[in-house]
Amino acid sequence: MSLDDLYRRVIMDHYQRPRNRGRFEDGAVTIDMNNPTCGDRISLQLRVEDGKIKDAKFLGEGCSISQASASMMTEAIKGLSIEEALRLSGLFSEMMQGKEVDTEQFPLEDIEALQGVAKFPARIKCATLAWKALEKGVKQLH
Repeated sequence: MSLDDLYRRVIMDHYQRPRNRGRFEDGAVTIDMNNPTCGDRISLQLRVEDGKIKDAKFLGEGCSISQASASMMTEAIKGLSIEEALRLSGLFSEMMQGKEVDTEQFPLEDIEALQGVAKFPARIKCATLAWKALEKGVKQLH
């Protein structure tokens, strides 16, 4: 199996069996965003306590890349401080620009499967939608 095939399988697994899909009843910061160029939509919810992301959930509609990226992101940010989550978001953004990223401090794990998206500029906005929602949500907290 090639690396591209493996990455495709990881993306499809997160798309077909999204982690953290759903809503909190209360006590969460909610960020709604969309990508008007392709119709992707996300509603991200964050539970933050003492400067740490305790939990994250999302609902959304869109392509496999946008929904898989949201699933991967919500898994990755749980337990991180706000600053760590923003650094991870910055690494992801660099990866989407086709840059080499240092994953020593933050292993990207499943997120690394999205690195091929950088080759398709029209799809980058799909992959970054959830991450932009995270950044917007963090700004609401400060």
